[in-house]
Amino acid sequence: TAMASDEPKAKKPKLSEDEKTDSNSLFGMGNPLLDICAVVDKDFLDKYSLKPNDQILAEDKHKALFDELVKKFKVEYHAGGATQNSIKIAQWMIQEPHKVGTFFGCIGKDKFGEILQQKAAEAHVDAHYYEQDQEPTGTCAACITGDNRSLVANLAAANCYKKEKHLDLEENWELVEKAKVYYIAGFFLTVSLESILKVAKHASEKNKLFCMNLSAPFICQFFKDNLMQVMPYIDVLFGNESEAAAFAKEQDFETKDIKEIAKKAQALTKVNTKRQRIVVFTQGKDETIMAHSFLSGLVQEKPLDQCVRAAHYSANVIIRRAGCTFPEKPDFK
Repeated sequence: TAMASDEPKAKKPKLSEDEKTDSNSLFGMGNPLLDICAVVDKDFLDKYSLKPNDQILAEDKHKALFDELVKKFKVEYHAGGATQNSIKIAQWMIQEPHKVGTFFGCIGKDKFGEILQQKAAEAHVDAHYYEQDQEPTGTCAACITGDNRSLVANLAAANCYKKEKHLDLEENWELVEKAKVYYIAGFFLTVSLESILKVAKHASEKNKLFCMNLSAPFICQFFKDNLMQVMPYIDVLFGNESEAAAFAKEQDFETKDIKEIAKKAQALTKVNTKRQRIVVFTQGKDETIMAHSFLSGLVQEKPLDQCVRAAHYSANVIIRRAGCTFPEKPDFK
């Protein structure tokens, strides 16, 4: 509606205490990794039998890859890990207050671990790492060719997360209880199913929002038993088109239509019947499929279409930059 020019501009209403987003209201748990990013050539991909666009766990045949990447190509180091990145982006979109996002994961007592701690603090994320000295901090090689990137994760310390050594500690569990929204990438299913189930059951019992990402085709294929143990607690399920296809194949959905896959995933058994599951499948530059939000919007209780717009905006900003980095403030209305 047009306003007469002499009318005073409406002041932005101050948020009441109820409407403010509290600190620690978003909780994430996952694999904190230091990304080692480089533009490589096809020979390098072929040498280590990597697909141009994929995400895999490092095997013995990939051990030399990390050293060769650093020696042969110009590398950049960025704080990474799928869940940790998502929590950082949600914090960036929300801006104030700081420490809306909490993150748990396991690192080593080393230089890379210190970098991850420093980067989490700079992003105003409240990271509480379980630190151990058996394994070094995990890394992820991001091998870039053209528009594609092949990710090879050497979990190392990230694989050493222990429920009884960290999640169960009173001061840590209190942070879990403070949260309203929970987000865990499917990648963490390879590390600590018992930790995920403890958080998922808490969310379900308290009617809070539990979100999970399929993360990679290999999770849907080789960790499907773990995934399906968590599925009844998932309120919002995220994935992309290749993960959706792998999930449908493993679950015998007998369809390749992404909208049908979303509907079938949405209809799977659910423990907390007060919330209908929402399924969100992204398709790169093509439309996002949503069966009936993304983290910063969900934490602030925004309508779903606005959540999707916020996600598209932040993805659009971040895809243009090296690593999971962003400008000082978002320009999102």
